Amino acid sequence: MTAVPESMQPETADIHALALPALREYRQRLEAEEDRVSYWRRLVHARLDLLAAESASDHALTLTDLVRVLGDTGTGQTRQALVSVRAGEPLPELPELTEMWATDVDPHDDGQVADAVDRLTRAERQLTAYRRALHQRIDEATAELIARYREDPRAALAIIPED
Repeated sequence: MTAVPESMQPETADIHALALPALREYRQRLEAEEDRVSYWRRLVHARLDLLAAESASDHALTLTDLVRVLGDTGTGQTRQALVSVRAGEPLPELPELTEMWATDVDPHDDGQVADAVDRLTRAERQLTAYRRALHQRIDEATAELIARYREDPRAALAIIPED
């Protein structure tokens, strides 16, 4: 299992000490971070898929090729993710990936492709480990919310907006 670097550790909080509104907000921040990490992972997967398709092709990819490559999951199903990404929000900086997008890779140079695939694969593992840690924290916060709502069911009504 890939370790999550210290600089990418998810935010932690003593969830038992948080007031209910703070606990809800903490969980929402974790979920927003998970959205961003999932987005980065999808970009990495798309780059890997494009490298594989370009390497296997003897011509520049057409729009039809791109639709097939980026929409195919390899299992016969198509990707249809609903993503909530706001264009104005900056994504976390991941130096390896920033460099990857700024680097042209000759799809017919086996060395360049292998290097790019290796770097992208390492980045994907790192993002996956980080995402796993986020999911663990989200699950802990959710369990704490459920415990509090069981203790005081009226507390759940506070999130319903009043007219």
